[in-house]
Amino acid sequence: MSRQDAFAKAGRDAVQQNIQGTLEFFRQYPPFDAMEPAELGFLVENCVLRFYAQGENVISPEDGPVNYLYIIKQGRVYGERRKGQDVSDETIFELAVGECFPIAALLGERATRTVHTADEDCFCFLLTKDAFVKLMQRSEAFRDFCVRGISSLLDQVNVQVQNRAAESLGSQISMDMPLSQLSSMREPVTCSASTPLHEAVQLMHETQVGSIMVANELMQPQGIFTLRDLRRVIADPNTDLRQPMQQVMTPNPFYLSPDATAFDAALAMTERHIAHVCLVRDGRLVGMVSERDLFSLRRVDLVSLARTVRTAPSLEKLVLMRKDVQSMVERMIAHGASPEQITRLITLLNDHTTARIIELVLDKHGDPGVAFSWIVFGSEGRKEQTLFTDQDNGILFEAANSEQANAIRQKLLPIAREINVALDDCGFTLCRGNFMAGNAEFCLSRQEWLSRYKKMMRDATAQNMQFAGVHFDLRCIWGNEQPCTDLQREVVAMVAADGVFQRVLAESALLNKPPLGGLFRNFTLSKKSTEKDSLDLKVKGLAPFVESIRVLALSQGIEACNTLERIRQLVGRGIIERLDGDAYAEAYHFVQLIRMQHHQLQQSLGLSYSNLIYPDELNTLDRRILRESFRQAQRIQSSLALRYQL
Repeated sequence: MSRQDAFAKAGRDAVQQNIQGTLEFFRQYPPFDAMEPAELGFLVENCVLRFYAQGENVISPEDGPVNYLYIIKQGRVYGERRKGQDVSDETIFELAVGECFPIAALLGERATRTVHTADEDCFCFLLTKDAFVKLMQRSEAFRDFCVRGISSLLDQVNVQVQNRAAESLGSQISMDMPLSQLSSMREPVTCSASTPLHEAVQLMHETQVGSIMVANELMQPQGIFTLRDLRRVIADPNTDLRQPMQQVMTPNPFYLSPDATAFDAALAMTERHIAHVCLVRDGRLVGMVSERDLFSLRRVDLVSLARTVRTAPSLEKLVLMRKDVQSMVERMIAHGASPEQITRLITLLNDHTTARIIELVLDKHGDPGVAFSWIVFGSEGRKEQTLFTDQDNGILFEAANSEQANAIRQKLLPIAREINVALDDCGFTLCRGNFMAGNAEFCLSRQEWLSRYKKMMRDATAQNMQFAGVHFDLRCIWGNEQPCTDLQREVVAMVAADGVFQRVLAESALLNKPPLGGLFRNFTLSKKSTEKDSLDLKVKGLAPFVESIRVLALSQGIEACNTLERIRQLVGRGIIERLDGDAYAEAYHFVQLIRMQHHQLQQSLGLSYSNLIYPDELNTLDRRILRESFRQAQRIQSSLALRYQL
């Protein structure tokens, strides 16, 4: 018997002598934990166990076409992919217990492009190529994992998170559900523009609906009339109930395609303060979705919450309503909303809260006689806020000269400071760096803002950019939006034309390294006594994505501020490969999801919010995907370093 045959026999014997233990091992790790018993039995039946000493190559490109799938039972394997003909950059990564490799090479029936080496003494299960193919045919869970990789595991995580959040919430609804499914319960009630008001109201009463659409003979929507409109017209003692609907309807109603999602409708209702969205296909009215359709059966009462925020009579009422926002987040997760959807909705509610605070403060102080815009930066500027957030805002106004700007500033600063304090009362903590509108340095005319950005770019250092970089993510949330839009457009154009400054931004983006060890050995954790064995998800997990993508977007003149929208546009322009863009987006999503879950847990336990997590407290699946997410952050940073030769 040859030495190779002896190894194979010993490996088979090792598995067969402990079948139950081997089954229990596989049931601990994805994707095997999602496989049926018969599928697991086939896997165990066809596995052999092999030992690799520390430093020994498990498999390398020189070995030729791959013949086995390797599954780590004990120890660690690190992979090294060297820059060459088929690889654009050099990478080193670690594989831990339960992980398998090299799937892409097996699927492609080729040699691996990575040198896999035992980082310590380890054992691997080996599954032959023929058995690998048969297992893919037998097991949908295994096939899905092999084809989609980490994406399939993210699906498992999302389902688990959704189910946990839904346990106490009753009926579920996916926020990705097409509106056509929601609206199929009823056809839109319609009338013509010439229909008398009293006949239209009678029709609403008979059909028990809260709105009626005004449409022409081709079913093209012309207007909408709701119970709110009815209250308005009835309150007028001169109302003629025989007047045509054309005179009392709200013209040009907002509409969406039936293919749009429940989330699209919820966002539109919240932004526009409306309770009905009509559905139009090819110019024809085909359905209607109401606030009740979206938020019945204990679903997320988002529109009502937004409306209540915008009409809150006092600061005290706004403070009390923050608990409703926390509850909304839990419900959104239970109803299948993605981290991107949740952060956008949190940001939108925060925008409404800020706008209402500004109005309440102005009511108290009186009109300052100066038009101004309230602008926000950082995560709120990107529409990526979570429950744990601080302030990063400013004021933008128009002034003919510096003297006039100083005079306006003196009027606005007391108001701005009171707004900052009120926001702090509502849970938006004061910025430790005082990057707030109440600081004279952030209450500026448009020309002063432009000069500030020019100075920032002229005197830039990587360290300074760590703090100032967030100011390239800006938008207006109250007041005239046009000055802010014009300012942003000028700033983006300046950065796109300045390669030297882009390099400084890139250098700054590389300062926050993902928390992976030298050879990606587990996680790099804090050694501080108060933070021992923890890592900061915001600084070490999200920032590498946000800052790297920001540099690439600004270099291309992309005006979008949202990180995922920037990724989409960079993919569209060919700056990022589509598969890479999908991987970055999924990794960013997952880190944000873990962060939101962490904040929810802190809130439920009555603890202060923080971004520090302890990886050892995560389950195996979350820990594995988090490590893969950090690898993607490292990849985008490596790509940025290569682009700017850093």
